[in-house]
Amino acid sequence: MSGARGRAGPQASPQAGPQAGLQADLIVKHIGQLVTMRGPVPRVGAALADVGIVEDGMVVMRAGRIVAVGRTVELEREGYCAPEVIEAPGRTAVPGFVDAHTHPVFAGWRAGEFAARLRGESYEKVLASGGGILSTVRATRAASAAELAALGRERLESFLAAGTTTVEAKSGYGLNLDDELKCLRVLRELGAEGRCDVVPTFLGAHAVPPEFLGRSGEYVEFLCREVLPAVAREGLARFCDVFCERGAFDPAESRRVLEAARDLGLKLKIHADEFSDLGGARLAAELGATSADHLLQAGEGGLRAMARAGTVAVLLPGTALFAAGGRAADARRMIDLGLPVALGTDFNPGTCPVQSMGLMVGLACTMMRLTPEEALAAATVNAACAVGLPGTVGRIQVGFQADMVLLSAPSFEHIPYRFGEGLVETVIKRGRVIVAGGRPRR
Repeated sequence: MSGARGRAGPQASPQAGPQAGLQADLIVKHIGQLVTMRGPVPRVGAALADVGIVEDGMVVMRAGRIVAVGRTVELEREGYCAPEVIEAPGRTAVPGFVDAHTHPVFAGWRAGEFAARLRGESYEKVLASGGGILSTVRATRAASAAELAALGRERLESFLAAGTTTVEAKSGYGLNLDDELKCLRVLRELGAEGRCDVVPTFLGAHAVPPEFLGRSGEYVEFLCREVLPAVAREGLARFCDVFCERGAFDPAESRRVLEAARDLGLKLKIHADEFSDLGGARLAAELGATSADHLLQAGEGGLRAMARAGTVAVLLPGTALFAAGGRAADARRMIDLGLPVALGTDFNPGTCPVQSMGLMVGLACTMMRLTPEEALAAATVNAACAVGLPGTVGRIQVGFQADMVLLSAPSFEHIPYRFGEGLVETVIKRGRVIVAGGRPRR
């Protein structure tokens, strides 16, 4: 294959040669189509379609890292050996998906609320009857850390079964000091188990809790004076996020939270311009945020500012379909402006209870008119940039973490083409097979 997809040549680690470094832990070879995502990061413009394909590919893994990538016929001459070798003819290998936006630590689903909305009830009526995000807050506050960890562990296994090996994971259903810390400690525990990489984000500014109802400014000051310093002292979060939107936090309040977080050493994200062009995209660019997410209503000026700042646009097509009536962010315009575009599920109990990045790739193609190459890059290499791991995950490249997915399909185009179908056959995390035949392996 050639053209915009790119053709990737063989790679080997410096020590891998005829005389040394030939013993590996895991080898996958005779891969029908190996999609490496080698190339510049983040991908912008035309480069977003360069996915770096190797035909009849082979990947060699040792000590959790990739030590050689190339065509099987060439790497077999080097003499690599390993206790576990997977033959993958007719299969497609892609980097482990990176989900750039999730809310996985919560108690209480909201299926009844979904049914009520289908019957025509407004979100305002749902809120007035005790539903919405605050119902999840009540359930999450009532749950113990052990209960939340058990729920989170199940959800991470579902992410893994769908081929996602790295998730950005937000708090935001505690909305007080003790329960926000509880949720972030659960995320730390789950990440330490090593099945799936967890990038923790503090989202105390997700909504105004009932005890501060009508006093959002006071709640913002409480977050800045008490909660953020406690989060920073324990090193519980890599990022701080804020929901900048009417009914949540205005630009001035969002700035206050994000600047306080930046002063404490946290990197920044922002839920921006989802329902109205409130200036969230501009604020993200001005503060040097790593990403701005949603962006359904972001205006040209804000998008141009993001492009100049290098802020990643994290798009969430599942939420656009599930909660916004199918209106999607203008991904094509963002790409034309030179923004790095990434994808996430926005997995949460209210507006997108979906954990499949493969489905998001399909929706990005059908709803946002991305090509299969662009959507896959947005779900891997660019999503890695959005979570602050551009040199670690998102590519099948020497020196990178050995995170890889084998699909029961002859080419990566089948991901969006057969969106929603379970194509994930094998998931490799840090050089270990953790899903085989579609089932978890312990």
